Amino acid sequence: MAFDYKKEYKEFYMPKSKPGIVDIPSMNYLAVRGSGNPNEEGSEYKQSIGLLYGIAFTIKMSKMGDHQIDGYFDYVVPPLEGFWWQDGVKGIDYAHKENFRFLSVIRLPDFVTKEDFAWALAEAERKKKTDFSKVEWMTYDEGLCVQCMHIGAYDDEPETIRLMHEFMEEQGYELDITESRYHHEIYLSDARKVAPERLKTVVRHPIRKKE
Repeated sequence: MAFDYKKEYKEFYMPKSKPGIVDIPSMNYLAVRGSGNPNEEGSEYKQSIGLLYGIAFTIKMSKMGDHQIDGYFDYVVPPLEGFWWQDGVKGIDYAHKENFRFLSVIRLPDFVTKEDFAWALAEAERKKKTDFSKVEWMTYDEGLCVQCMHIGAYDDEPETIRLMHEFMEEQGYELDITESRYHHEIYLSDARKVAPERLKTVVRHPIRKKE
């Protein structure tokens, strides 16, 4: 059976629908940077998703070709994630999505090296005749966070975030969103197929102990 990160690391991908504190280790990702309203047709965000999955599945299916990755094991491609921010805003202003900046990411298995990543870029471009140069390797050490499973539309996240912030303060923490620590979402539902009120999204914010 293929290794499924969501099932093997439930503390990271399947939190409860009430806030909790979690310490996230360093992970490697495929990443695409962009900006603008993610909901607009042809947006940079929507383009980023196709680029990420193009490389993610090239790596996953490498077992079928000549490039054999050392330590490879069969796995389910991890879910799409997004780090979001807006210049000059500590948090997220949902009323001004046109000001979004983002890192759209998919986690890489630990056995994937930078050399394997470079091979996948070249292989995907060769096979798909598409420019994948926007896809980059990213290592991110997220650290201490408050998180919660949000069930519902993305625009309804502020209520979940309010509960997260109340919980962290009760536990002696404060928000630590900075230029290098972001509002983080993990998308467990396909928004094209699931009704907005049933969408499952992990929402995560960086925190630190109050001084």
